[in-house]
Amino acid sequence: MFFSDVKNEVAHAFINTVENNKTKYTVKAYSDAVRARSLQNIIGRPRTQDYIKYVERNMIPNCPVSKADIMHAEDIFGANIGSLQGKTVWKKSPRIVTTIHELPADIAQRHGKVTIEADIMYINGIPFVMTTSRHIHFCTAELIKNKKSTTIATSIKQVIQIYHRRSFKVQFLLGDGQFEHVRKHFADTDITINITGRNEHVPAIERAIRTIKERIRAIVNQLAFQVLPS
Repeated sequence: MFFSDVKNEVAHAFINTVENNKTKYTVKAYSDAVRARSLQNIIGRPRTQDYIKYVERNMIPNCPVSKADIMHAEDIFGANIGSLQGKTVWKKSPRIVTTIHELPADIAQRHGKVTIEADIMYINGIPFVMTTSRHIHFCTAELIKNKKSTTIATSIKQVIQIYHRRSFKVQFLLGDGQFEHVRKHFADTDITINITGRNEHVPAIERAIRTIKERIRAIVNQLAFQVLPS
């Protein structure tokens, strides 16, 4: 038996082309195959099995195509492209399993009262409200359209709701000077907002933002694009 040793070759492409396939048939057989494929397109591109059934049962009056012509067309041209594109359905997505585990009692007892640190991170000029919690170290990123006090306060409240849904109680919110103007939006809550002094920063959230930016830069530097849209 003959074989091809492809271990030391650069690249191989084993494909069948129409030009190669039709050389296996006579001129008349190829012409009949073309006619068979043309008729298949005219009658709505049925499946090959159904197409053969129509021909064998004389369901197409005065049909000039035989089963052999249909099989030759399948061998030469492959599957009907229009049929594949028009009849291929979206595959059913796998079932999404949603499991919410109960909060362990020892975690609720020791860390049920949460202190959140917040800051604003910029990626390509796009602002995100970043938060992280002490001890739990749960980090969140909320995209904001602007830096208005209402927008920032809304994003922070959304984060607080996440904690409350898991039976955590947010007691303190730590931030630098740019969060001073959001204090009024929490006046009706029991959350204490602690703002750092001038030119001071909250260390934990600053370190978290640094880590996130490092990982984003590591990904972007390996992309093949010079400019990334927002």
